[in-house]
Amino acid sequence: MPFLKKARLSLPRSTVIDKAAKKSGLRGTIFSVNGDNYTGEWLDNKKHGWGTQEWKSSGAIYNGEWKYGKHDGYGVFSVLLPDTKKYTMQYCGEWKNGMKHGHGSFFDVHATYEGEWSEDNRSGWGRLTYKCGDLYEGEWLWDKEDGAGVIQFDNGNWYEGSWKGGKKNGHGKFYYADKGLIYEGLWVDGDAKCGTLSDFGRETAPFPTKYPIPRVTLVDMKRVLSEAESVYVDES
Repeated sequence: MPFLKKARLSLPRSTVIDKAAKKSGLRGTIFSVNGDNYTGEWLDNKKHGWGTQEWKSSGAIYNGEWKYGKHDGYGVFSVLLPDTKKYTMQYCGEWKNGMKHGHGSFFDVHATYEGEWSEDNRSGWGRLTYKCGDLYEGEWLWDKEDGAGVIQFDNGNWYEGSWKGGKKNGHGKFYYADKGLIYEGLWVDGDAKCGTLSDFGRETAPFPTKYPIPRVTLVDMKRVLSEAESVYVDES
């Protein structure tokens, strides 16, 4: 009768050792050769769950959720100020696949942005407040003002209307509160091309224009404006 060798049910020793070596669950601080370190949760040798990463070269710190080795979920990214050697929060909000994605707030020396993100770019609805006092609130696309939006300037003037590629494009209104005027019309690449200029609070404006605006005597003003706009529409 032939001898039948029993089948091995256990895994190869190399596989067992490799599986045991993979970090999973909550671990202590792990230091990399380049000096970076991570403290938090792991899954199959990848940062997964909640943890804190510190980069030695830049001094930056990320504290938040991870998914298969990348920032994913909610987290805070802070940077080290070289002058004061103190940390300041740069971004606080949602992440996906290692990039800012969802709703979050970004802070730098020039402005503060709060709103929606897509793949590390401001996209969707958001508000940008400049340190100088100017404020833009509206739609964004790939890190530029794009769509409907309003910008208010520190001197009291403001624009509301259409944007494209970070510039006024399309129809909009510009209120010159300092002069008591309002321009309504078409904009192309940030420049007013054709429209109407009217009084708007001239009697209370701090720096009103010296001369009154002449009365328009065209029989069909709307037709003239429409024909003028068609030139720029055809060019685009």
